[in-house]
Amino acid sequence: MSALEIDGDLPRGFSELTFAGIGLSCRIIEPEKIGKPTDWIKIIGDLESWGEVPDPEKITDLSIFEDERGPIVELVSEEVWLAEFLPWGSDGLFRKRIEFANDEINAPCGVYLWNDREMILLSKKRKRGPDAAIELSASIKSGELGRSEEILFECGAILGRYHNKVREIRTTPPDPRKWNARLARIEERLRADSLWRAPHQPSTECMLSLGDVRFSDFSDGRIRSNRPRIADALIVPDCEFPAIRDLSSLIHDISRICYETGEGSKIVELRSSLIDGWKSTAPESWCSENSFYAHRGGLAIWEYEQCLMDVVEAVANQSGAPEPAVSLIRFVRPYQKRMFNNRTIGALSFMSFFFALSTMANSIPLSGSDLPIPISCIAIGIALNRYYRRLSPSPELPFNHFLE
Repeated sequence: MSALEIDGDLPRGFSELTFAGIGLSCRIIEPEKIGKPTDWIKIIGDLESWGEVPDPEKITDLSIFEDERGPIVELVSEEVWLAEFLPWGSDGLFRKRIEFANDEINAPCGVYLWNDREMILLSKKRKRGPDAAIELSASIKSGELGRSEEILFECGAILGRYHNKVREIRTTPPDPRKWNARLARIEERLRADSLWRAPHQPSTECMLSLGDVRFSDFSDGRIRSNRPRIADALIVPDCEFPAIRDLSSLIHDISRICYETGEGSKIVELRSSLIDGWKSTAPESWCSENSFYAHRGGLAIWEYEQCLMDVVEAVANQSGAPEPAVSLIRFVRPYQKRMFNNRTIGALSFMSFFFALSTMANSIPLSGSDLPIPISCIAIGIALNRYYRRLSPSPELPFNHFLE
């Protein structure tokens, strides 16, 4: 992607770059220079503070470093603070996450804003234990399946507890039209040869999603509310998401860790442990059998979206084919074909019910001799419908395992 520096209306101490490529573009606002406490005072001069932030006059020292999600400044005051910049913006929901923070989430405590855009997240630096990604990778490499399953079950349970509390505070209706339109937009920009749309379950209502969730965000029994990934700037979300999308982000992270460690033979058992952990604490309607039903979207369609987002980032960075996302996407078309073929059973079930109803409607008033045929059709329809549901791919199976 090529970069173009823009001179526009910006807060003092910031510069703006616009990156553009084939079908992808994003706007990045970053600090120009931070080397001493007076630079920090300049940076926040035009910004509005919200929540708990350090007194800029009491900052005695600072240091700056960076990760793949943007610059981070460590501020030394009466306490040590971390200031995480949001160069490509956010979904605008961090203030709500802070308001609704509970024992399951490690959220920032303050925000700096400019024109209502979240620019910097502030949090007090705390000593953290090893994150779940490190522990999980170590246990997988050493072949300790039991320990790996324990870690995954606990991470799933923590995520489920967060979702359970969020449901009591803030939910919005499902938005399947925008979800499918978002997938279509990603596929179009990537020129993907896989297309997937689904009539999502009504139980998949929107909630205060955590966005891109990784096992590296889990430590000391809590989830860290992380900054958005660059893919969220390239494909800007125009909708909110259901809880199962957070779960799919972790499910895909299992695939990443298994690929990195070269130990993917037990991935089905690992996915099963994470899902069981989430089911043990998440709201019942959000983790029901219907929520995982692949013929109506389920976990699979959100896992597909996670794979596409990895490809979006790789295209933007020109970093080569991202694995295991690309390998999984190769199995999406045969996966969809198998589900499409299953619909023949679903159609036969519908026809059986329709024939039963039409037979009864044409036989009014009904007599005892008119009942055997429609009753038989209803029984056949029920049996076919149950068989059709059993043909739905299990959420524990990755795309490449379902077809083996």
